[in-house]
Amino acid sequence: MRLSNLADRLVHGAVIKENELLLPASGGGIALPEIKGEGPRWLNLVMTVLADHAQAFELRVYGGGEAPRVIIRFGLMPHFRAAVALDLNWLDGHILFPGHRVGTQKVVCHGSRIDRNEISRAELVSMPGAKEVRVKIENLALENEPCPAEAPCDGKLIDAFGQYIPKDWPGKVKNEEEMVSLLRKEASEASAYPFPHWTEWGGDGTRKLKEGTGFFSKIKRDGRWYLTDPSGCAFFSMGPDCVVARCDARIDGLEEMLTDLPPREGMPGNILYGPMRANWGEVERPGGTLFSYERWNLYRAFGESWEEAWQSMIVGQLKRMGMNSLGNWSDSRLFGRMPYVTSLPEFPATAHCIFRDFPDVLSPEYTQNAEKCAQALKERKNDPWMIEYFLRNEPAWAFVDDLIIADEVLRDPAPTACKAGLIAFIQEKYTEIDALNQAWHVHFESFGDLENPIEKASSLSDQAKHDLRAFSAVLTEKYMRIPAEACRKIDPNHMILGMRWAWISDPLLVTGWDCFDVFSINCYAVDPTPALDRVRDLGVDLPVMIGEFHFGALDGGLPATGLEAVLTQKERAKAYRYYCERAAAHPNGVGCHWFQCYDQFALGRFDGENYNIGLFDITLRPYAEMAKAVRDTAERAYAVHAGEKVPFSQKPVSLPMIAY
Repeated sequence: MRLSNLADRLVHGAVIKENELLLPASGGGIALPEIKGEGPRWLNLVMTVLADHAQAFELRVYGGGEAPRVIIRFGLMPHFRAAVALDLNWLDGHILFPGHRVGTQKVVCHGSRIDRNEISRAELVSMPGAKEVRVKIENLALENEPCPAEAPCDGKLIDAFGQYIPKDWPGKVKNEEEMVSLLRKEASEASAYPFPHWTEWGGDGTRKLKEGTGFFSKIKRDGRWYLTDPSGCAFFSMGPDCVVARCDARIDGLEEMLTDLPPREGMPGNILYGPMRANWGEVERPGGTLFSYERWNLYRAFGESWEEAWQSMIVGQLKRMGMNSLGNWSDSRLFGRMPYVTSLPEFPATAHCIFRDFPDVLSPEYTQNAEKCAQALKERKNDPWMIEYFLRNEPAWAFVDDLIIADEVLRDPAPTACKAGLIAFIQEKYTEIDALNQAWHVHFESFGDLENPIEKASSLSDQAKHDLRAFSAVLTEKYMRIPAEACRKIDPNHMILGMRWAWISDPLLVTGWDCFDVFSINCYAVDPTPALDRVRDLGVDLPVMIGEFHFGALDGGLPATGLEAVLTQKERAKAYRYYCERAAAHPNGVGCHWFQCYDQFALGRFDGENYNIGLFDITLRPYAEMAKAVRDTAERAYAVHAGEKVPFSQKPVSLPMIAY
């Protein structure tokens, strides 16, 4: 089914100029009325972004309201002739990250769900940017199969060091001798904190808050939360996530664009190449291959001793900056050289899930699996260098704002333990079916009718919504408390950091907060204060750890910025100070971890992200502006944390993000 001329579809200020779409900086695109109702499964098209940076686009699908019910966001590289295939089955909300194809970047499905018969309108639009963008669209069609992926461009885009060839920037490595000299110099520098009053843990030795327990702990004093190091001194946690030299650059289908890849067999090929995780997403792309430019660059500098050299070098680099923590997903071989946080290797699941990754939490299976997952803590329960641990990261079900998980229980036709618990909850409250019918505006013959699938039961009446939110609180509390209690039995020495929520999409997510020692969120913003305030205002009386934040710019060699964008590398440094010191100044803030240690690969990591978000670039060179900013903040962080100094006040020059 081919779609008609684009000139009749323009929305939000888009115009056609010289056979190309000119999309305004505010975002523009085309209408797609054919998506409504039954029809072919795939929206296929070929898109070319005619710009010097990547661009994010959204398929926005509306159900009658002002806000879209579902958004499918995806990214495209500049000047790639990218064959895009969007599966309209994703509109049912079953998946968050479906995966990506050769020639496209990360795909994310936001929102809840919508049936195609409910669609009022649909649009394919560009995300807002710093300036207008030109785009070419070809072969727009609704079809029963995805269009075949194609080689997106000709010629080399990545040099021998992993750098993006079309751009130039200060600090770009020009030859191997330069890179090797830089890395060997970095490795030769001292490995020590620059502040003599810091403890070996990176705490403030002049601020002893309690008797040391031998482990990291917490204390509340004068209305302000603190972490303490094993000696009892104040500890504010600063460090990057993903301190690891790993195989992360996805190269299958892109090999012709890469310069001088080493052989896959023998040394060093066996340390440089790796397979994709088999269960990532559902987009067909067999034979996925990952490559590590970080390891390849290290190998050329240090030979077969590259791992030992890197471990010593990165710890020294971070300490000299004033970083005192290894954030999540860091190399476990570094644990003990610096304090660290980590996550359970596996969060308890059940064979049948209620919605996305929300398990059947009332089933014995969930409790049993929680006990099994907690066993992983045994090997670290006596480690004084472990600050605390997360139970998991960013549950996919919680990406849906205002999700009522009990709605999903009733929508699910499966006879789950959660459904049995919900029916018992309703029956205990109403006793008689007539009382339920009156309250919910339904005509059930018995409580057993709740076993049949019900679509969005919370919309039946105000009382139905009240009841289902009340039971959702029961389920979310069990979701958190059951694994937390299982973990505490195995490891009573370390603090539990909670769930690392992507954001607090609903107040129900703080239910059961008291089973944690520290509450955790990821917070991408210029200022974390509103997010920290929200946690506190929802009644959570705990220290709060920010597990992820970052800023990116386009002057550092990458085609995309990440989830917060600023004008330049200097502004990136300014943004770090503004953010981190505000986290330290907040009475609940006890740490913030930068995502991530190294820049992402310009053509995309395993899921297609390709952001300028590193403290170091892909050649392992530190960004000088960032290194200085991190150290300047570290030098005054404890005084800011204690309320003795005001936080850094210069806001960065922000731009619309280029991220997916």
